[in-house]
Amino acid sequence: MVVDEFNATADCFLPLNLSCSKLYTSTVVYVLLYVAATAVILLTVGGNLLVIISVCHFRQLHTPTNILILSLALSDFLVGIFVMPVHLFILIEPCILFGSTFCSLYNTVVFHLTLVSIYNVALIAVDRYSALSMPFIYSKRVSVCLAFIFTAHIWILSLLYNCALLYFSNYFINKCPGRCLPYLDDTWSTIDLAVAFIVPCAIIVITYLKVFFIARRHAVAIRATFKDKKRMHDQNNSDSMKSERKAARVLGILVSVFLVCLIPFNICTFLIDELGKSFDYVMNSMLTLLFLNSTINPIIYALFYPWFQYSIKLILTRRICRVDSSLINVLSRGS
Repeated sequence: MVVDEFNATADCFLPLNLSCSKLYTSTVVYVLLYVAATAVILLTVGGNLLVIISVCHFRQLHTPTNILILSLALSDFLVGIFVMPVHLFILIEPCILFGSTFCSLYNTVVFHLTLVSIYNVALIAVDRYSALSMPFIYSKRVSVCLAFIFTAHIWILSLLYNCALLYFSNYFINKCPGRCLPYLDDTWSTIDLAVAFIVPCAIIVITYLKVFFIARRHAVAIRATFKDKKRMHDQNNSDSMKSERKAARVLGILVSVFLVCLIPFNICTFLIDELGKSFDYVMNSMLTLLFLNSTINPIIYALFYPWFQYSIKLILTRRICRVDSSLINVLSRGS
């Protein structure tokens, strides 16, 4: 999430009236914009809160993969709480100026949560690859505690990295008074591009290509198992493989949507000169797409995870308030 020094400095001298002239004058339009923004924020916060409650409450969902999903849902939830309201307000009210302290804190949160999300998705990809390529080793060595340790390290290291990145790049010096423009110099922008985009995206793409080929081999094995009519335990093994393939496919959709939302923003950072005065508008649009990924993720869970659909039903009907509700078999009832 980078804007170079030239653009950050040059954009400060754009006449403020130029952007203010684009404000909507119709009260109806203003109301519709605020209603839409509120709906997106509530959907983001509510959807991810349901994921968090489901995974935390039901013991059967305490699996390594779901801990990674929980971490991703938490970062998406915080995006809905702290990032989206400010971003959407800036889009609707471009003439509103914020102080340098507020902008520094806001962009620090944006940098941190975005990096956490990226590496959560990368870790999910690695988790699925490990489960499919080394099922016996995975089941014995990968535990909920280990998944929690990895996700905790992602959150801590991301915070330390972004604080160091913004401090040593002199980001906290007021480059553009009144405007919340992210700023990094050329050296640090290159480093951040590698750390926050190239490396995790390479991990995600390469890992899921391997997952795809493994899933194909498993599909052939499953067909051969049923064709030969082997013993029942072989059928149970094939069912387990089929379940792993289904989980990998759903998480593959999650990863694909994430990349679709992430890549356009990073491409725009290379088109600074070509975009010219429309750079701000295009970047804000790409940021909106990136943040909307936090809204889309719970929808993906609701569409493809029967256990999440059943968990929502239990939560909304307040059955989780009953004694021992955490022991409800949401996986079998939700399938």
